[in-house]
Amino acid sequence: MPTPISSIRNLGPASEAQFAKAGIPSAEALHSLGADEAYRRCLMSGTSPHFIGYYVLHMALQGRPWNDCKGDEKKALRLRFDALVAEVRSDGSTELDRALDFLGVRRKV
Repeated sequence: MPTPISSIRNLGPASEAQFAKAGIPSAEALHSLGADEAYRRCLMSGTSPHFIGYYVLHMALQGRPWNDCKGDEKKALRLRFDALVAEVRSDGSTELDRALDFLGVRRKV
C-alpha cells in the first residue's frame, strides 16, 4: 500500500493535494522523483511558484525541519528555484510577476 505524502515531515494535506494534482500520488513516488522534478511537475500542473514551498520540499525529502535551510544552502536553492521557474514559465509574465516570484508570492489571476 502506498504511503501518503502527508506522512513526510513538513508536508500536510495541502501538499498532498498539490502533488496529487501533479500526478504524484505517494511518498514513494515523491522520493523517487526528487524535489526538483516533483516541484517542476507541480508548476506544470498550475501551482504558483513559491520559494518557501520549494525549499520546504527539499528539507522534507531530507527528513529535516523546514527552517533548517539557511545561509549558502538557501542561496543555492534560490538559484535552482529561479532557474526551474524560468524553465517552466510559459512566458507572458510581467515584471510584476517576476518581482512577486522573487518574493515567493504570486498574484491570483
